[in-house]
Amino acid sequence: MKKRILFTGGSGKAGRHVVPWLVNAGYEVHNVDLVPLDSPGVTNLIADITDSGQVFNALSMHRDLPDLEPGNGVQGFDAVVHFAAIPRIQIKTDNETFRINTMGTYNVLEAAVKLGVRKIILASSETTYGVCFAEGKKDFHQFPLEEDYDVDPMDSYGLSKVLNEKTARAFAERSGADIYALRIGNVIEPHEYDRFPGFIANPETRRRNAWNYVDARDLAQVVHLCIEKSGLGFQVFNAVNDTVTANMPSKELAKRFFPNVPFTREIGEHEGLLSNRKIREVLGFKEEHDWRKYVKL
Repeated sequence: MKKRILFTGGSGKAGRHVVPWLVNAGYEVHNVDLVPLDSPGVTNLIADITDSGQVFNALSMHRDLPDLEPGNGVQGFDAVVHFAAIPRIQIKTDNETFRINTMGTYNVLEAAVKLGVRKIILASSETTYGVCFAEGKKDFHQFPLEEDYDVDPMDSYGLSKVLNEKTARAFAERSGADIYALRIGNVIEPHEYDRFPGFIANPETRRRNAWNYVDARDLAQVVHLCIEKSGLGFQVFNAVNDTVTANMPSKELAKRFFPNVPFTREIGEHEGLLSNRKIREVLGFKEEHDWRKYVKL
């Protein structure tokens, strides 16, 4: 039997790459979003995640007409991947961004846990590290940025993601379910590599996210690995590629733009300042889409 995945926000920038990957990996994927995803093998349901009743219904109803044929009732989902959210500040008002992201996540976690789903993966964010949407020029506390960092955002979006991680931990504690929060970096779609020459020429433009990126297809691999890796309880993982989006050594970048920020360990020449060491060591992630494969300097 194929594993059945309920995926919220599959029509968004990241989701529209992750969902086809999961389908190609042999999963049945049901996309819950405000707009459908036109992708082979995917079923869609239009629902508002801020409405708890709609979320409970999405997880406990047939997903497609052929599901009626066996006459055995609704088949549950093996995992939930929760990406639906307001994707950054300045799209909606600050309070509405916070409300949608936190209540939507609470509703998804509550429904999934109470309906017996034992694996939940949710999209957290690089913004939890506090600099991306900070007021003025703020320094990081230390490099590299790893999952035990004292996250301290000052914006409504980053704060919503920190709260979502705490909410996920609470549900994992009470239920024993595996709930993994992915601190997703700057998502790059294949057609966006034409932006990289500008990144290289002007490294100051990437200061706020510490020169991180995640190829949307490599993010899909991380989600796949999370679905298959069980028994970890609550976990936070940085979901980023291996290296910085710059052509100078990482420590030179840090010294130039963050001269007062200390390093807690040695790093490789171009190793990401937002570290993906945990997904490599715990999940077995192997980068497939180094930006240097697509960009001629």
